[in-house]
Amino acid sequence: MKPPHHESVLSRAARILEAFSQDEPTLTVSEIARRTGLHVATTSRLVGELVAHGFLSRDDDRRVRIRIRLWELVVRASPTLSLRDAAMPFMEGVHDVVGHHVQLAVLDGEEALFLERLSAPNALINYTRIAGRLPLHASSSGLVLLAHGPATLKDRVLAGEMTAYTVATPAAPARLRALLAEVRRQGFAYRPGYVRDDALGIAAPVREADKVVRKAGTKSTARPTRPKHPRMPDVPTC
Repeated sequence: MKPPHHESVLSRAARILEAFSQDEPTLTVSEIARRTGLHVATTSRLVGELVAHGFLSRDDDRRVRIRIRLWELVVRASPTLSLRDAAMPFMEGVHDVVGHHVQLAVLDGEEALFLERLSAPNALINYTRIAGRLPLHASSSGLVLLAHGPATLKDRVLAGEMTAYTVATPAAPARLRALLAEVRRQGFAYRPGYVRDDALGIAAPVREADKVVRKAGTKSTARPTRPKHPRMPDVPTC
């Protein structure tokens, strides 16, 4: 898809930065041009300017990657840094007790964005990454955030397309609506096999001082038999 004819230089530079991913951290100029819809000459010029400003770098094979300079600028004034610092002692406490992956997620658009993760060496492989995203309907963190989110958000998600990653994924509006009511009633989300058949996630809301839920803490583990009366401890306010 070609960018709008009158798209600003800043917008085009943003498209270039967004072309990179954790799975593909290096790209050629031609690959960037294809992903952004920009002309190769335009892409090459903008990449050169981003390299000059320290936002991108070129490897010896001329492949392009994002430089640490962007991370430096983000961390200087990121609101997520204070959140991570406040949450970390509690995450470490949960991690020590359960011995499995523990994650912190926030609502961003219609997805759960993961800010931090503590891994466990002998736990199930966890595909959640820091700065990674999962859809709200198919993750325990997402269900907690969606259940406590505004009605307009629920309406958009319920009206949109919901991918079924496994047979257990709640991809039907009626089923998702019932699950959200359950999450609000019991105070946490216990969701086995929604993204992977052999895994489950347990998430609890993290409330701010005004009692509004904008964050969720998650524990990911191998899928056991569900207990008759699962309980989640209260998560302190951050």
